[in-house]
Amino acid sequence: MNFGLTAAVHLLIIIRHTVRSTHAECSIVLHLQEKENECELKMNAAASMQSSNSTAGCVTEWDGVSCWPSSSEGDVVSVHCPLLLLKPETPPVVIRRTCSVGGWSEPSVPYYEACFYEASEDEDVRREKKHFDALKLIYSIGYGASLAALLIAVLLFCCFRKLLCTRNYIHLNLFVSFMLRSVAVFLKDVVLFADKSTNHCTMSTLRCKAAVTFFHFCVVSNFSWLLVEALFLQTLLLCTFTPTRRLLWIYAAVGWGSSSLTVVIWALMKKQLDDEGCWDDLESRLWWIIKTPILLSIFINLVIFLNISRIIAQKTKASPVSPSETHLTRTLLRSTLLLVPLFGIHYVVFALIPEHVGVGPRLYFELVLGSFQGFIVALLYCFLNGEVQKEIQRTVRRWFPETKTNGINLPTQEFVP
Repeated sequence: MNFGLTAAVHLLIIIRHTVRSTHAECSIVLHLQEKENECELKMNAAASMQSSNSTAGCVTEWDGVSCWPSSSEGDVVSVHCPLLLLKPETPPVVIRRTCSVGGWSEPSVPYYEACFYEASEDEDVRREKKHFDALKLIYSIGYGASLAALLIAVLLFCCFRKLLCTRNYIHLNLFVSFMLRSVAVFLKDVVLFADKSTNHCTMSTLRCKAAVTFFHFCVVSNFSWLLVEALFLQTLLLCTFTPTRRLLWIYAAVGWGSSSLTVVIWALMKKQLDDEGCWDDLESRLWWIIKTPILLSIFINLVIFLNISRIIAQKTKASPVSPSETHLTRTLLRSTLLLVPLFGIHYVVFALIPEHVGVGPRLYFELVLGSFQGFIVALLYCFLNGEVQKEIQRTVRRWFPETKTNGINLPTQEFVP
């Protein structure tokens, strides 16, 4: 008899914003599963006792929401509506059932009424669903545009071999990390959310765990390469004659090696200590294995960014002695602003705020703005890169010599980070 389960599941969407978890409604489902297991133990114990005592009455029963204990004929049993199914600041409601000759009676109050579910809230659910569907569409467009732009940027760097200096090698790896992050987002959405009939609360397959693990690897490696970009620029400012080619292997170890090690340790710990669901629970303490290097990357980048800003501020305070220095100062100011997407400074806004706080603004800030970050980086550091544009210009003139006499020139961006 599962007439209560349907009403309970229908309530999951209504109150998902009140529960702290990756899939908020899963807290209720898992809670009901736990109560069902406890009820089954009681049913087994009651069945063994009834084998020796054949008195008439009602057996222990699980109706999908509550466990009704074995009772004698004529007894009236009362239970409260589960607190997890109640709306905030709502007093608990008593639900009664009578043990009759034919077994348990229907509940005195249906669960959807006892738990104060109102039909008018259906509109709120539909509006919220449209909101999240629109949000998903926006970040899908953002990651799609980033993936396309970054793919073109990588091809340009690979085609023009003259561009592959240490600085652009680092840019190239950063582009690849952004591409992997975009692919991981699409892959995770397909594996976890494409099938509407899938029960995400109980799904625990190797496929979904692999998708989540790959997603975490791509995110950590992306932040690692943002850190490498900052470290490289800071190295250039501190050491004029730095053997940057030799440092490239160290940067690769930081960018790919550290992220791989972090995710491997996390996956092994999850397998041994918390092998539940699809490993996408942000409330687990093991989440700090992933979160710590990300936070470290964000705040090191912030310190480097502030240091670079301080150096530029000192230069701008000095009185320029020539128009060329004025132009250089403006270039440095513009360069500072361009470092924001390259260093991922915008992530500082929500870095230390718990995941359940400010969910709405966080979703827009991290998903929408974050999805277009790869596109912005590709635009600023490839398509508007003066070296890239000059190589494209030479190639066009080589293939189409007549453009030399027509005065066709591509605009160039003088600043090359």
